Amino acid sequence: MNAVRPLLLAMLVMTLTALQPAAGQIPDMKTGGSVPTLAPLVRRVTPAVVNISVHGRVREDNPLYRDPLFREFFDVPRQIEKEVSATGSGVIVDAERGYVLTNNHVVEGTSAVQITTKDGRQFSAKVVGRDPPTDVAVLQIQNPAGLKALPFGDSDALDVGDFVLAIGNPFGLGQTVTSGLVSALGRTGLGKQGYEDFIQTDAAINPGNSGGALVSLRGELVGINSAIISPAGGNVGIGFAIPVNMARKVMEQIVVSGRVERGRIGVSLKDLHPSINKGLNQGAVIAEIVADSPAEKAGLRKGDIVTAADERPIRTAAQLRNTIGLARVGEEVRLTLLRNGAPLTATVRVAPATEPSSALAGPNRLVR
Repeated sequence: MNAVRPLLLAMLVMTLTALQPAAGQIPDMKTGGSVPTLAPLVRRVTPAVVNISVHGRVREDNPLYRDPLFREFFDVPRQIEKEVSATGSGVIVDAERGYVLTNNHVVEGTSAVQITTKDGRQFSAKVVGRDPPTDVAVLQIQNPAGLKALPFGDSDALDVGDFVLAIGNPFGLGQTVTSGLVSALGRTGLGKQGYEDFIQTDAAINPGNSGGALVSLRGELVGINSAIISPAGGNVGIGFAIPVNMARKVMEQIVVSGRVERGRIGVSLKDLHPSINKGLNQGAVIAEIVADSPAEKAGLRKGDIVTAADERPIRTAAQLRNTIGLARVGEEVRLTLLRNGAPLTATVRVAPATEPSSALAGPNRLVR
Protein backbone atom coordinates (compact mmCIF):
# COMPACT_ATOMS: atom_id res chain seq x y z
CA MET A 1 0.00 0.00 0.00
CA ASN A 2 2.85 2.41 0.86
CA ALA A 3 4.28 1.96 -2.62
CA VAL A 4 0.96 2.94 -4.18
CA ARG A 5 0.56 6.24 -2.30
CA PRO A 6 3.33 8.13 -4.17
CA LEU A 7 1.77 7.07 -7.48
CA LEU A 8 -1.68 8.27 -6.42
CA LEU A 9 -0.20 11.55 -5.21
CA ALA A 10 1.60 12.04 -8.50
CA MET A 11 -1.62 11.35 -10.41
CA LEU A 12 -3.50 13.88 -8.28
CA VAL A 13 -0.80 16.51 -8.86
CA MET A 14 -0.99 15.99 -12.63
CA THR A 15 -4.79 16.16 -12.54
CA LEU A 16 -4.82 19.37 -10.52
CA THR A 17 -2.25 20.96 -12.80
CA ALA A 18 -4.31 20.07 -15.87
CA LEU A 19 -7.45 21.59 -14.33
CA GLN A 20 -6.11 25.07 -13.62
CA PRO A 21 -7.67 27.41 -12.65
CA ALA A 22 -10.34 25.10 -11.07
CA ALA A 23 -7.63 23.87 -8.73
CA GLY A 24 -4.80 26.11 -7.61
CA GLN A 25 -1.32 26.28 -6.17
CA ILE A 26 0.11 27.82 -3.04
CA PRO A 27 3.71 28.82 -2.36
CA ASP A 28 5.91 26.19 -0.71
CA MET A 29 8.01 28.15 1.79
CA LYS A 30 10.51 25.32 2.16
CA THR A 31 11.37 24.77 -1.49
CA GLY A 32 10.44 28.13 -2.97
CA GLY A 33 8.18 26.38 -5.46
CA SER A 34 4.47 25.66 -5.17
CA VAL A 35 2.19 22.79 -4.19
CA PRO A 36 -1.28 21.93 -5.57
CA THR A 37 -4.40 22.73 -3.58
CA LEU A 38 -8.15 22.26 -4.01
CA ALA A 39 -8.92 25.32 -1.89
CA PRO A 40 -9.92 27.61 -4.83
CA LEU A 41 -12.30 24.94 -6.14
CA VAL A 42 -13.76 24.33 -2.69
CA ARG A 43 -14.33 28.06 -2.12
CA ARG A 44 -16.15 28.25 -5.43
CA VAL A 45 -18.53 25.29 -5.01
CA THR A 46 -19.33 25.06 -1.30
CA PRO A 47 -21.70 28.09 -1.16
CA ALA A 48 -24.15 26.06 -3.27
CA VAL A 49 -24.34 23.20 -0.73
CA VAL A 50 -26.81 23.82 2.10
CA ASN A 51 -27.88 22.30 5.39
CA ILE A 52 -31.50 21.09 5.56
CA SER A 53 -33.41 20.87 8.85
CA VAL A 54 -36.81 19.19 8.76
CA HIS A 55 -39.67 18.85 11.24
CA GLY A 56 -42.88 16.87 10.92
CA ARG A 57 -45.03 13.99 12.06
CA VAL A 58 -44.94 10.44 10.73
CA ARG A 59 -47.35 7.55 11.20
CA GLU A 60 -46.05 4.17 12.34
CA ASP A 61 -47.82 0.88 13.01
CA ASN A 62 -48.56 0.46 16.71
CA PRO A 63 -46.85 -2.80 17.88
CA LEU A 64 -49.54 -3.30 20.53
CA TYR A 65 -52.14 -3.68 17.78
CA ARG A 66 -50.52 -6.98 16.77
CA ASP A 67 -51.62 -8.59 20.05
CA PRO A 68 -55.26 -9.79 19.58
CA LEU A 69 -55.84 -10.05 23.36
CA PHE A 70 -54.68 -6.48 23.90
CA ARG A 71 -56.90 -5.27 21.05
CA GLU A 72 -59.92 -6.99 22.60
CA PHE A 73 -59.70 -5.28 26.00
CA PHE A 74 -58.04 -1.98 25.16
CA ASP A 75 -58.88 0.69 22.63
CA VAL A 76 -55.52 1.18 20.93
CA PRO A 77 -54.98 3.06 17.66
CA ARG A 78 -53.81 1.01 14.73
CA GLN A 79 -51.26 3.70 13.93
CA ILE A 80 -49.44 6.14 16.16
CA GLU A 81 -47.94 9.47 15.25
CA LYS A 82 -44.60 10.79 16.40
CA GLU A 83 -42.70 14.01 15.97
CA VAL A 84 -39.55 13.82 13.86
CA SER A 85 -36.65 16.22 13.47
CA ALA A 86 -33.70 15.52 11.24
CA THR A 87 -30.93 17.16 9.29
CA GLY A 88 -29.48 16.50 5.87
CA SER A 89 -27.93 18.30 2.96
CA GLY A 90 -29.01 19.78 -0.35
CA VAL A 91 -27.62 21.46 -3.46
CA ILE A 92 -28.79 24.75 -4.95
CA VAL A 93 -29.10 24.15 -8.70
CA ASP A 94 -31.13 27.23 -9.67
CA ALA A 95 -30.23 30.34 -7.69
CA GLU A 96 -32.77 32.63 -9.34
CA ARG A 97 -35.78 30.43 -8.67
CA GLY A 98 -34.37 28.91 -5.46
CA TYR A 99 -34.52 25.25 -6.48
CA VAL A 100 -32.63 22.76 -4.31
CA LEU A 101 -32.00 19.08 -5.05
CA THR A 102 -31.89 16.63 -2.15
CA ASN A 103 -32.91 13.08 -1.24
CA ASN A 104 -36.52 12.03 -0.82
CA HIS A 105 -35.70 10.30 2.45
CA VAL A 106 -34.36 13.58 3.89
CA VAL A 107 -37.73 15.37 3.57
CA GLU A 108 -40.26 12.53 3.54
CA GLY A 109 -43.10 13.08 6.00
CA THR A 110 -42.06 16.62 6.92
CA SER A 111 -44.24 19.66 7.37
CA ALA A 112 -41.54 22.34 7.77
CA VAL A 113 -38.20 22.68 6.03
CA GLN A 114 -35.49 25.17 6.90
CA ILE A 115 -32.38 25.72 4.81
CA THR A 116 -29.14 27.20 6.13
CA THR A 117 -26.50 28.41 3.68
CA LYS A 118 -22.77 28.23 4.25
CA ASP A 119 -22.66 31.88 5.33
CA GLY A 120 -25.28 31.22 8.04
CA ARG A 121 -28.39 32.67 6.40
CA GLN A 122 -31.63 30.80 7.02
CA PHE A 123 -34.54 30.37 4.60
CA SER A 124 -37.88 28.62 4.74
CA ALA A 125 -38.45 26.15 1.92
CA LYS A 126 -41.32 24.15 0.51
CA VAL A 127 -41.27 20.66 -0.94
CA VAL A 128 -42.07 21.03 -4.64
CA GLY A 129 -42.21 17.27 -5.17
CA ARG A 130 -40.73 13.92 -4.18
CA ASP A 131 -39.94 10.76 -6.11
CA PRO A 132 -39.37 7.76 -3.80
CA PRO A 133 -38.30 5.31 -6.57
CA THR A 134 -35.23 7.44 -7.36
CA ASP A 135 -34.87 8.94 -3.84
CA VAL A 136 -34.90 12.46 -5.32
CA ALA A 137 -36.77 15.48 -3.96
CA VAL A 138 -36.96 19.08 -5.11
CA LEU A 139 -37.27 21.99 -2.67
CA GLN A 140 -37.82 25.66 -3.36
CA ILE A 141 -36.38 28.36 -1.15
CA GLN A 142 -38.91 31.05 -0.31
CA ASN A 143 -37.79 34.57 -1.28
CA PRO A 144 -34.34 33.55 -2.57
CA ALA A 145 -31.70 36.27 -2.58
CA GLY A 146 -27.95 36.23 -3.02
CA LEU A 147 -27.75 32.48 -3.64
CA LYS A 148 -25.09 30.61 -5.61
CA ALA A 149 -25.93 27.55 -7.71
CA LEU A 150 -23.76 24.61 -8.68
CA PRO A 151 -23.67 23.95 -12.44
CA PHE A 152 -24.78 20.56 -13.72
CA GLY A 153 -22.12 18.20 -15.02
CA ASP A 154 -22.55 15.07 -17.13
CA SER A 155 -22.60 11.93 -14.99
CA ASP A 156 -22.57 9.76 -18.11
CA ALA A 157 -19.08 11.09 -18.84
CA LEU A 158 -17.65 9.81 -15.54
CA ASP A 159 -15.04 7.07 -15.52
CA VAL A 160 -13.86 4.82 -12.72
CA GLY A 161 -10.79 6.55 -11.30
CA ASP A 162 -12.05 10.12 -11.69
CA PHE A 163 -11.40 12.34 -8.67
CA VAL A 164 -14.50 13.70 -6.89
CA LEU A 165 -15.40 15.76 -3.83
CA ALA A 166 -18.27 14.93 -1.46
CA ILE A 167 -19.77 17.97 0.29
CA GLY A 168 -22.44 17.86 2.96
CA ASN A 169 -23.32 18.11 6.63
CA PRO A 170 -22.27 14.82 8.30
CA PHE A 171 -23.53 14.17 11.84
CA GLY A 172 -24.74 17.78 12.06
CA LEU A 173 -21.18 19.03 12.42
CA GLY A 174 -21.47 21.68 9.72
CA GLN A 175 -20.31 21.74 6.14
CA THR A 176 -17.56 19.21 5.44
CA VAL A 177 -15.56 18.44 2.30
CA THR A 178 -14.02 15.03 1.58
CA SER A 179 -12.31 13.70 -1.52
CA GLY A 180 -11.86 10.38 -3.25
CA LEU A 181 -12.31 8.47 -6.47
CA VAL A 182 -15.21 7.16 -8.49
CA SER A 183 -14.88 3.53 -7.41
CA ALA A 184 -17.55 2.01 -9.67
CA LEU A 185 -20.48 2.96 -11.90
CA GLY A 186 -23.94 1.52 -12.46
CA ARG A 187 -24.35 -0.04 -9.02
CA THR A 188 -27.80 -1.61 -8.53
CA GLY A 189 -29.58 -3.93 -6.12
CA LEU A 190 -28.81 -1.87 -3.01
CA GLY A 191 -32.41 -1.32 -1.91
CA LYS A 192 -35.98 -1.92 -3.02
CA GLN A 193 -36.59 1.24 -5.00
CA GLY A 194 -37.12 0.77 -8.69
CA TYR A 195 -34.55 3.06 -10.31
CA GLU A 196 -30.92 2.54 -9.33
CA ASP A 197 -27.77 3.44 -11.21
CA PHE A 198 -25.52 4.55 -8.37
CA ILE A 199 -22.08 6.11 -8.61
CA GLN A 200 -19.88 4.40 -6.01
CA THR A 201 -17.16 6.48 -4.37
CA ASP A 202 -14.62 6.15 -1.58
CA ALA A 203 -14.95 9.84 -0.69
CA ALA A 204 -16.06 9.81 2.94
CA ILE A 205 -19.88 9.96 3.20
CA ASN A 206 -21.63 9.69 6.56
CA PRO A 207 -25.19 10.16 7.93
CA GLY A 208 -26.12 13.78 7.30
CA ASN A 209 -24.34 13.85 3.95
CA SER A 210 -27.56 12.61 2.33
CA GLY A 211 -28.70 15.02 -0.37
CA GLY A 212 -25.29 16.69 -0.59
CA ALA A 213 -23.14 17.20 -3.64
CA LEU A 214 -20.72 14.91 -5.43
CA VAL A 215 -18.57 17.34 -7.41
CA SER A 216 -16.04 16.82 -10.19
CA LEU A 217 -12.70 18.64 -10.23
CA ARG A 218 -14.24 20.87 -12.89
CA GLY A 219 -16.53 22.24 -10.19
CA GLU A 220 -19.65 20.60 -11.63
CA LEU A 221 -22.38 18.62 -9.87
CA VAL A 222 -22.16 14.98 -10.97
CA GLY A 223 -24.14 13.23 -8.24
CA ILE A 224 -26.44 13.57 -5.21
CA ASN A 225 -24.99 11.67 -2.25
CA SER A 226 -27.57 9.16 -1.07
CA ALA A 227 -26.35 6.15 0.91
CA ILE A 228 -23.45 4.21 2.37
CA ILE A 229 -22.77 0.58 3.14
CA SER A 230 -21.71 0.42 6.76
CA PRO A 231 -21.90 -2.35 9.37
CA ALA A 232 -21.61 0.21 12.19
CA GLY A 233 -23.31 3.25 10.64
CA GLY A 234 -20.15 5.18 9.73
CA ASN A 235 -18.00 5.58 6.66
CA VAL A 236 -16.01 2.53 5.51
CA GLY A 237 -15.13 3.87 2.07
CA ILE A 238 -18.23 2.64 0.21
CA GLY A 239 -20.64 5.45 -0.57
CA PHE A 240 -23.26 5.91 -3.28
CA ALA A 241 -24.56 8.91 -5.19
CA ILE A 242 -27.48 9.30 -7.59
CA PRO A 243 -26.15 10.30 -11.03
CA VAL A 244 -26.98 13.93 -11.69
CA ASN A 245 -28.37 13.11 -15.15
CA MET A 246 -31.03 10.98 -13.46
CA ALA A 247 -31.71 13.56 -10.74
CA ARG A 248 -31.99 16.31 -13.33
CA LYS A 249 -34.62 14.42 -15.36
CA VAL A 250 -36.63 13.81 -12.20
CA MET A 251 -36.34 17.47 -11.23
CA GLU A 252 -37.51 18.70 -14.64
CA GLN A 253 -40.71 16.65 -14.39
CA ILE A 254 -41.35 17.63 -10.77
CA VAL A 255 -40.94 21.34 -11.51
CA VAL A 256 -43.41 21.12 -14.41
CA SER A 257 -46.07 18.85 -12.91
CA GLY A 258 -45.14 18.15 -9.29
CA ARG A 259 -44.59 14.45 -9.96
CA VAL A 260 -42.78 12.00 -12.20
CA GLU A 261 -44.73 10.19 -14.89
CA ARG A 262 -43.07 6.88 -15.75
CA GLY A 263 -42.52 5.79 -19.33
CA ARG A 264 -42.44 2.39 -21.02
CA ILE A 265 -41.83 0.93 -24.47
CA GLY A 266 -43.01 -2.64 -23.80
CA VAL A 267 -39.86 -4.73 -23.42
CA SER A 268 -38.21 -6.85 -20.77
CA LEU A 269 -34.44 -6.57 -20.56
CA LYS A 270 -31.43 -8.50 -19.35
CA ASP A 271 -27.74 -7.71 -19.09
CA LEU A 272 -25.38 -8.63 -21.87
CA HIS A 273 -23.26 -11.67 -20.97
CA PRO A 274 -19.74 -11.28 -22.41
CA SER A 275 -19.15 -15.04 -22.57
CA ILE A 276 -22.08 -15.39 -24.98
CA ASN A 277 -21.56 -12.18 -26.94
CA LYS A 278 -17.83 -12.11 -27.50
CA GLY A 279 -16.35 -8.74 -28.30
CA LEU A 280 -19.04 -6.82 -26.37
CA ASN A 281 -18.73 -6.11 -22.66
CA GLN A 282 -21.68 -3.75 -22.14
CA GLY A 283 -25.21 -3.34 -23.39
CA ALA A 284 -28.79 -4.47 -22.72
CA VAL A 285 -30.43 -7.44 -24.40
CA ILE A 286 -34.13 -7.36 -25.29
CA ALA A 287 -35.48 -10.56 -23.73
CA GLU A 288 -39.18 -10.16 -24.57
CA ILE A 289 -41.39 -7.73 -26.48
CA VAL A 290 -45.02 -6.99 -25.59
CA ALA A 291 -47.42 -7.35 -28.49
CA ASP A 292 -48.65 -4.09 -30.02
CA SER A 293 -46.24 -2.10 -27.85
CA PRO A 294 -44.17 0.93 -28.94
CA ALA A 295 -41.14 -1.37 -29.17
CA GLU A 296 -42.90 -3.77 -31.56
CA LYS A 297 -44.20 -0.87 -33.65
CA ALA A 298 -40.65 0.51 -33.88
CA GLY A 299 -39.40 -2.80 -35.28
CA LEU A 300 -37.45 -4.04 -32.24
CA ARG A 301 -36.97 -7.78 -31.93
CA LYS A 302 -36.20 -10.27 -29.20
CA GLY A 303 -32.43 -10.71 -28.96
CA ASP A 304 -31.55 -7.18 -30.13
CA ILE A 305 -28.66 -5.68 -28.17
CA VAL A 306 -29.13 -2.02 -27.24
CA THR A 307 -25.75 -0.29 -27.03
CA ALA A 308 -26.83 3.37 -26.84
CA ALA A 309 -29.88 5.56 -26.22
CA ASP A 310 -29.88 9.02 -27.77
CA GLU A 311 -26.17 8.46 -28.50
CA ARG A 312 -25.34 7.84 -24.82
CA PRO A 313 -23.71 4.44 -24.20
CA ILE A 314 -25.82 1.82 -22.41
CA ARG A 315 -23.81 -0.34 -20.00
CA THR A 316 -26.53 -2.41 -18.34
CA ALA A 317 -30.18 -3.36 -18.57
CA ALA A 318 -30.87 -1.28 -15.45
CA GLN A 319 -29.43 1.81 -17.12
CA LEU A 320 -31.68 1.40 -20.17
CA ARG A 321 -34.69 0.76 -17.95
CA ASN A 322 -33.92 3.97 -16.05
CA THR A 323 -33.51 5.91 -19.30
CA ILE A 324 -36.88 4.79 -20.62
CA GLY A 325 -38.63 5.02 -17.26
CA LEU A 326 -37.55 8.62 -16.72
CA ALA A 327 -38.18 9.80 -20.29
CA ARG A 328 -41.21 12.02 -20.70
CA VAL A 329 -44.31 10.34 -22.05
CA GLY A 330 -44.56 11.02 -25.78
CA GLU A 331 -40.81 11.65 -26.08
CA GLU A 332 -38.95 9.79 -28.83
CA VAL A 333 -35.81 7.85 -27.87
CA ARG A 334 -33.32 6.86 -30.54
CA LEU A 335 -31.82 3.43 -29.82
CA THR A 336 -28.62 2.10 -31.33
CA LEU A 337 -28.78 -1.69 -31.76
CA LEU A 338 -26.88 -4.73 -32.82
CA ARG A 339 -28.91 -7.46 -34.52
CA ASN A 340 -26.95 -10.58 -35.41
CA GLY A 341 -23.82 -8.44 -35.36
CA ALA A 342 -25.19 -5.79 -37.73
CA PRO A 343 -25.66 -2.19 -36.46
CA LEU A 344 -29.16 -0.71 -36.62
CA THR A 345 -31.06 2.27 -35.22
CA ALA A 346 -34.68 2.54 -34.16
CA THR A 347 -36.77 5.40 -32.81
CA VAL A 348 -39.28 4.50 -30.11
CA ARG A 349 -42.03 6.73 -28.74
CA VAL A 350 -42.36 6.40 -24.96
CA ALA A 351 -45.82 5.43 -23.67
CA PRO A 352 -47.16 5.98 -20.12
CA ALA A 353 -46.54 3.27 -17.56
CA THR A 354 -48.64 2.45 -14.52
CA GLU A 355 -46.16 1.58 -11.83
CA PRO A 356 -46.57 1.88 -8.06
CA SER A 357 -43.99 3.86 -6.12
CA SER A 358 -41.91 1.68 -3.84
CA ALA A 359 -40.79 2.59 -0.34
CA LEU A 360 -37.17 3.19 0.47
CA ALA A 361 -36.38 0.14 2.58
CA GLY A 362 -32.97 -1.29 1.82
CA PRO A 363 -30.91 -3.84 3.75
CA ASN A 364 -29.89 -2.99 7.33
CA ARG A 365 -26.32 -2.34 6.26
CA LEU A 366 -27.39 0.36 3.80
CA VAL A 367 -27.44 3.69 5.63
CA ARG A 368 -29.31 6.62 4.09
